[in-house]
Amino acid sequence: MKPDLKSMTRKELEKLKANVEKALVKMAEKDKKSALIAAEKAAASHGFSLAELTGDATAKPARKRKAGPKTVSVPKYKNPANSDQTWTGKGRQPDWFKAAIKAGTSPDAMEI
Repeated sequence: MKPDLKSMTRKELEKLKANVEKALVKMAEKDKKSALIAAEKAAASHGFSLAELTGDATAKPARKRKAGPKTVSVPKYKNPANSDQTWTGKGRQPDWFKAAIKAGTSPDAMEI
């Protein structure tokens, strides 16, 4: 629906102008944000952060990938038949632990 500008009052036209200016500011911010995201993706695909390429110290650095777990959990249980086999008590139970429980060994007896 197209507004009839000739029939609008000065106050209505000024309000329309203010609304258009607000919409233009929001649209510019949205376009700038999407351009920044595209630039960061392009830099990352080449192995750089956008800050490295622009020399901007305020830009956020590229995310580093984690190489692995930060800490190694301490074993809590050991296999009575083979002391080289241990388990931290986290995650899925190993077969030797299940077999020992089935055979009647208590978990307390296998604690280190």
